Amino acid sequence: MRKKALITGGERGIGRGIAYALADAGYDIAFSYYEKEQQAEEAIARTMEELQKRGAQGYPFSADLSEKDSAGKFFDQGIKALGGLDLMVNNAGVNKPKAIQDFTEENLDYLLTLDLRTYLMMMHYASRYMIDHGVKGNIINITSSRGERVYPNCGLYCGMKAGIARAVEAFALDLAPYGIRINNVAPGAVRIRTKEEMAAMDHGADTDYFWDKRFLDGADAVDSDFWDELGKKIPLGRAALPEDIANAVVFLSSEKASYITGVTLRVDGGLILPGMPEGSARSDEGWS
Repeated sequence: MRKKALITGGERGIGRGIAYALADAGYDIAFSYYEKEQQAEEAIARTMEELQKRGAQGYPFSADLSEKDSAGKFFDQGIKALGGLDLMVNNAGVNKPKAIQDFTEENLDYLLTLDLRTYLMMMHYASRYMIDHGVKGNIINITSSRGERVYPNCGLYCGMKAGIARAVEAFALDLAPYGIRINNVAPGAVRIRTKEEMAAMDHGADTDYFWDKRFLDGADAVDSDFWDELGKKIPLGRAALPEDIANAVVFLSSEKASYITGVTLRVDGGLILPGMPEGSARSDEGWS
């Protein structure tokens, strides 16, 4: 019998990589997607096609997880479609970089709901379901190395990711008596769009730090992109791929990790070890 996994933001990027890897590991997948994102329909179709090729059932649900009621609605939809739950993965989230003197209440509320409240509520729903149904399952959050290393304009996002890391340590103690494990995976720089996907974008939003107007001239005109350039500064010599993060999720949810709970596993190629190589680090001011 196939296991059952719920993923927020599973239609592209890290979430899609996790969905594929879990499908290969024997899971059926229910995932949320953001329908207002560029090329959302194409991304969902591609993800569903690949899940079917891997022998998995896929169940996509539209959810704007920056709205307070959306997490509970998506959880209920996913559980009904799957008929149960063995693994819940919190993945959906964005950063809208603002300095402390510049952020607005709207900016704060958006990030609080999407990057913190939704994570907490999805963990609550999943743990409650697993306890009530006697499931010794897993909960995994995709956080960020920014929860450990700070950057300019990152106080809100970095603080929330650091908060999730501490919260999971306490939550692990709450859930251990029930045989439920809860952990974090903290990526560094991950290629969340292929060059082809970026070339299909007609504009960049305030969260699309990776996008370059050069792509408007066609993908063939761009020899390198944000992740190619950043990868040269990472100790292991490249930016991560979604499957790098997915492999960590599969491991932590497997019996091979049955004695691991309450940890934040950094998967960043050594990015934060020597300093701050990311674009916002102000290397021109000697900050790296």
